[in-house]
Order: sequence, then C-alpha cells, then structure tokens
Amino acid sequence: MNYKKSNQIIGLVLNATPGYSETFFISKIKGLQQTGHKVILFVNKREKHFNLCEVRKSFDIHKGNPTLFLINFIYAFFRLSCHPKNSLRFIKLEKKDNVSFFEIIKKMYLNTHLLTQNLDWIHFGFATLALGKEHVAKSINAKMGVSFRGYDINVYPLKHKDCYKLLWKNVDKVHSISQFLIDKAYTLGMDKDIVIEIITPAVNINDLPKLEVNSSSKINIVSISRLNWIKGLDIGIHAMKLLKDKNIDFEYHIIGDGNQIEIERYKFQSLQLELGNQLIFHGKLSHSQSLEVLKTATIYIQPSLNEGFCNAVLEAQAMGLLCVVSDGGALPENVINEETGWIFPRGNYKKLAELILKVNTLPKEVKEGFSLRAKKRIMDKFTIEQQIEQFVKFYN
Repeated sequence: MNYKKSNQIIGLVLNATPGYSETFFISKIKGLQQTGHKVILFVNKREKHFNLCEVRKSFDIHKGNPTLFLINFIYAFFRLSCHPKNSLRFIKLEKKDNVSFFEIIKKMYLNTHLLTQNLDWIHFGFATLALGKEHVAKSINAKMGVSFRGYDINVYPLKHKDCYKLLWKNVDKVHSISQFLIDKAYTLGMDKDIVIEIITPAVNINDLPKLEVNSSSKINIVSISRLNWIKGLDIGIHAMKLLKDKNIDFEYHIIGDGNQIEIERYKFQSLQLELGNQLIFHGKLSHSQSLEVLKTATIYIQPSLNEGFCNAVLEAQAMGLLCVVSDGGALPENVINEETGWIFPRGNYKKLAELILKVNTLPKEVKEGFSLRAKKRIMDKFTIEQQIEQFVKFYN
C-alpha cells in the first residue's frame, strides 16, 4: 500500500522500550518510519537490544546514590538552560495551575528529555504516562496526542478520582482502541469537543500459523491473559469444573503471567475444584510460543470482566478459532455474537460452560462457517496495513 509521505518528528512516550508482546507499538513505529515520519522514543527504562528508532531516556532519581543524583540534576538543568524558552513556558503554565515551586523543579528534572526537544507531536502511548507531563507539549510548541487502553480508563481512575482533569484541558487529539473506552472517558470528564480517532489493534495475518486438525474428542480450550482479577480467569476455571462434572474430556490452557499472589490464587482454585492436569498453566510465553499452543486449540475463551479490546481474541479469530468471550468492555466490538463467535454475560460461568458445550457439538459445516466469517472480518478490518494508514491520517 502506498502512503502519502511526511516528515514530521513524532515523540512517542512509553514507560519502556516495547517488549516481545507489544506488537502494537512495534508495527506503529515501523509504519510511521515507512511513511517518512521520524519517530523518537521517550522512556524511563531502555532495553539494550532495542534499535528500531532513536531512544531518549529520562533521568533517574537515584534514591540510593545522592552523589549520582546531584550530578544528573546539575546536568539536567544545564541542558534546560540551553532551551530557555521551553523552560520558561513550562514554568509559566505550571504556575498558572498553582503548582508549588518544589513540584515544578521536580517535574522539570523528570521531563528534561522532553523539554529539550524539537518535536511536531508528543504522543503518550498510555493516558497514565501523561500525568505530570500535561504542559510539556505546549511548552515546546508541539501537538499532544494520547492513547486510551484498558488500564488507563477502566482501572486507574477507580483509585485516582479526577486524575485526567488537566489532561482533558491540554490534549489535542485522542487515539482509542475502542468506542467503549471513549464512552467511558466521557464519564470521567473528557470534553466531547476533543478530536478522537478509533484505531484498533491489528493482526499480521502472514505471521500466524495454520490450525492443526484435532482428530480426538478432547476439547482443547485456551486463554491468553495476564493473571489479574479483571481478566476473569476464575470464571473460566469455574466453567471447567462444570465440564468436569459432566465427564467432558478437555484441557484448559492458560498462557500468561502475574504476580505471585495471583498465580497462587488460581492454582489454589484449581486444587479446590480438583481439576488436576486438565488445567495447564503455561506462564509467560513468547508470541511465537503462544501461537504454537493456540494452533492446537479447539475453542478460545476470554472471560474478562472488562477489556479495552484484546489483541489475543483478534489473533484467535484470524487463525479461524471458535471464540467464546464475555460481554466485558469492548469485547462485543471485537467479536460479533452468533456471527464470528459467541458472547456470554460476564461473570456467568454457567453460561460459559453451556456455550463451550454448544459450540463443541455444532456440525462441522457450521463451525467452518463461523471460522471463515471471523477470518474474513479480520482481513477486511484489522490488518497492519490499515492500522498504519489510520495513524498516518491521525498525525496529518
């Protein structure tokens, strides 16, 4: 696909250089570079192997090393003194919002890597990353973009009321991965006059393996998810108990990691329900390793209580897997009920178990129809090429 060339300098702000599973950011950077944009990544943590684009790291606090902190502090304000207009604009904007002198100095130090740049856009890859940086874009005469993802809108504001009040006043354009997150942001005080673009996650069809034909009667069920309460894995596990009680031959594979408390919680639940070796925890796998497990699956389930969109469900559909998902968050935008997959009421493990049994007993030609419709929808609406084109339009 041919795109209109551009020469804008885009500063993408992330917590760390993208990891193996963050294909969304990798494809975005590559796509913008292909269209003539220069992308500079601004992070707090940098992996040595990352070389996709220029990377600028923020200054550390060095709590355990006051000497090193002092050296960095002096160097940071030397760099800021070389950009006096940016620094003065930042101070003026912060004072206007009644920020204390100490807090202004702290913010300037932490934002030195941004305040000393010449950018056309500063784009925060997550809304939470814009906190404390709301005035940076105006200070360097850049436009400000921000992306909404599930945690930003569904979780963080629960504990931090009005956390985005200053963000709403300063952002020029919002990117959301779903309509659900936009509607939720309005309830958090976002102005309806703010320009918004929905650009969903995308799938690289060519990278996906073909499904293996399952000749046995065993149902191979897979979920790819962080081991976190909002992902509803306990609902999936309860559904497996109902299948076991009906003497159904199955295996439930959970791919993903979490903190030790979450891991122990789900393993204890498995022991309580006596699921034994029918429930398999794979832990953290690479993207290619996850696909190897996925290609042997019969049914993919996503029992989340809330989702911003969910890349794993997209990939499962693109491979032609039969998908059963909850109605949590944006999942109904991802799967079309009774057309490309099936949707059950979130938290209802009985209905989930019923749907798994229903889907498994469908005639072969009906299953193939769902599989083909799901694959076609992904190819029509969720390709990397379409995603790149949408981001080019976003910045133009």
